[in-house]
Amino acid sequence: MSVHEHKEKAKKSLGCFVVTISDTRDESTDQSGQLIKALLAEEKQRLISYRIVKDEPSQIKSLLQDVLERGDVDAVILNGGTGIAPRDGTFEVVSGLLEKRLDGFGELFRFLSYQEIGSAAIMSRAVAGSAKGKILISLPGSRGAVDLAMRRLVLPELGHMVSQLQGK
Repeated sequence: MSVHEHKEKAKKSLGCFVVTISDTRDESTDQSGQLIKALLAEEKQRLISYRIVKDEPSQIKSLLQDVLERGDVDAVILNGGTGIAPRDGTFEVVSGLLEKRLDGFGELFRFLSYQEIGSAAIMSRAVAGSAKGKILISLPGSRGAVDLAMRRLVLPELGHMVSQLQGK
């Protein structure tokens, strides 16, 4: 079966859980989280829930462990905490939960980012993979990075990734 055929057979309406990792944002100032929700809605994906969590590894891990147990969630999309600043702890938490990494996601994201922002792209620790039968994607917190990742990588492949993960 070709990639195109796989994509055609992919689940069309996925249950998505969106998480913003930030010490300073709230729902009114979270442009990246709002953008993820809007882009998912444009693609007719179901928003199961949206949360903002402080960049505290224990809080991030606790939330993700709960979300990964939910039967109505197919994919979790996080934004924020993927850099190298002292408070950036998302990568360590997400990496520790991943059972299968999609290394190509981070590689392609940094390549595409490099084309837009130059060498600063090396500081992104965007990562994706699977955990507990769900797709888990961790994006940087900047609106530009979220827009790039969602439009160029996540949305074109999300249904395909979930279908492959579920063996369909």
